[in-house]
Amino acid sequence: MEQALTKDIKDYAVQLGADLVGIADLERVKGIDTIPGNLLNFFTRAVVIAIQMSPEIFEQIEDEPTLHYAHQYVAVNQLLDQINLRIQNKILKMGYKALAIPASQTVDREKWMGHISTKAVAKTAGLGWLGKSLLLVTPQFGPRIRIACLLINAPLISDQPLSNRCGNCTKCKDACPAKAIHGISWEDRPNSREEAIDLGKCISRLEAIAQKQGRQDRICGVCIKVCPWGRQ
Repeated sequence: MEQALTKDIKDYAVQLGADLVGIADLERVKGIDTIPGNLLNFFTRAVVIAIQMSPEIFEQIEDEPTLHYAHQYVAVNQLLDQINLRIQNKILKMGYKALAIPASQTVDREKWMGHISTKAVAKTAGLGWLGKSLLLVTPQFGPRIRIACLLINAPLISDQPLSNRCGNCTKCKDACPAKAIHGISWEDRPNSREEAIDLGKCISRLEAIAQKQGRQDRICGVCIKVCPWGRQ
């Protein structure tokens, strides 16, 4: 039953437009910061979906995001939300609990975090690993993706996490306009976000760009562009 249900949900996600889908065992992220703090109390698994963005979008980027990238960033997040909600509806109709986490929503602007770190959950679901920029890097598309997750208590078979494959590469660190990436290596994950990146430098640059371009989304894209994983 578990195997058939897992295949059914994964196939459905792909039919709806997901390029990648994985199942995370939430026990592996026990203790992670969430908003609210008891967010994971009633869930045991997460369905994580990813949609690739056009590589050409990133090739247009020089030292700041283009308006083309900004538009596709928003559009792909909206598509992820729609797919996530439809999977949520399917699981709810089966009688299980399900809660779609909004794609790329910041709910705490002091810690700059959402309801849960979707990247951490996606890593646990075997979609990729945390790169030196702390972005999720997938074997298929590198970091040129957007991701979203759905918390559930359905008995799905979880996927196995991937090992870190960044090696000695420091392209994201070298290219970062804010000099915010420290370039350290880890097998699983850093001890803290601060150990990997200077969030203050990153956010300051993102806010300056957003104000300059007259938009709300805080994006850059330079470290995504230079990552060798997934480049065509």
